[in-house]
Amino acid sequence: MRWITLLLTTVFLGACAAPIGLPPVPIESTPPPDPAQAARTAPTATAMPRIEPTTSPGFHASLPDLGAAPELHNEVWLNTDRPLRLADLHGKVVLLDMWTFGCINCRNVIPSLRDWYAKYTDQGLVVIGNHFPEFAYERDLSNLKDAIQQLNVQYAVAQDNDGVTWEAYGTRYWPSLFLIDKRGHLRYTHIGEGAYGETEQAIQDLLKEE
Repeated sequence: MRWITLLLTTVFLGACAAPIGLPPVPIESTPPPDPAQAARTAPTATAMPRIEPTTSPGFHASLPDLGAAPELHNEVWLNTDRPLRLADLHGKVVLLDMWTFGCINCRNVIPSLRDWYAKYTDQGLVVIGNHFPEFAYERDLSNLKDAIQQLNVQYAVAQDNDGVTWEAYGTRYWPSLFLIDKRGHLRYTHIGEGAYGETEQAIQDLLKEE
């Protein structure tokens, strides 16, 4: 698919490359610094002035249609009382973040994700963090729960230890963001840190679509 090719062939700054093959290694590794401390010291993205993305009849965002987004089959979820499926989220805009808590680039993106979650949830945005671990200690569910608490992640997080969702989206870098429109089609991707204003504008535009 076109968007998979883009992900495989483009070099991005502010992102961690995934090693080839599953599961990622090394098994013996030193955990990163306290994520709470990293979150406190991470640069804060400059948010765009808030524009109310009310649905506009006939409006169509000038974003490419990259085809139907792969369904989510994750079974272990945090911050939600049930597994989330794209088939049940039609009519919502979904922001899917491929991340792992030991990646500094991923932690630097989280403040913006929290901001968008707070600003746009009531208007139809669903934020999902798909956690695909790079190192062994990140595979432990207790460590993931601790990191989510320390990083103040309030949106839904799915554990993806086997990389099923990661692979379905052709992902090769942490973090990678995907925006899925109200019809379940992939409309926007971004890899690495930065482009916060561009991403927020894409969120606003997709929320305006019927």
